[in-house]
Amino acid sequence: MSTTPEGAPEPSAAQRLVGDIAPKLAELTDDVLFGDVWARPELAARDRSLITVAALVTNGSTEQLVGHLELAKANGLSETELVEAITHLAFYAGWPRAVSATLVAKQVFAADRDRPEA
Repeated sequence: MSTTPEGAPEPSAAQRLVGDIAPKLAELTDDVLFGDVWARPELAARDRSLITVAALVTNGSTEQLVGHLELAKANGLSETELVEAITHLAFYAGWPRAVSATLVAKQVFAADRDRPEA
């Protein structure tokens, strides 16, 4: 967990996104979803990311897809693999959802390339 310059813990992504209006949802996201479900050893984080991206594409959940594409890359999936998964899903989830997801991926990947190296 990272901290602010003052030494306080950095708020989680869930806390930043919904903590002000839905603190319990943020808490459950942090503690149950990412603290328990994502931490289970039966699937690697890379596999969980691929499954999650597929579910979000299938549901047309493009707002959540942004963060999960970034997480998928951090968990070891390449841009090529992610685009191939989206292309494959076009035949199962629908062409419009795959095109929408591809446009989101294009933006996420471009932003990653434009980000300065740490």
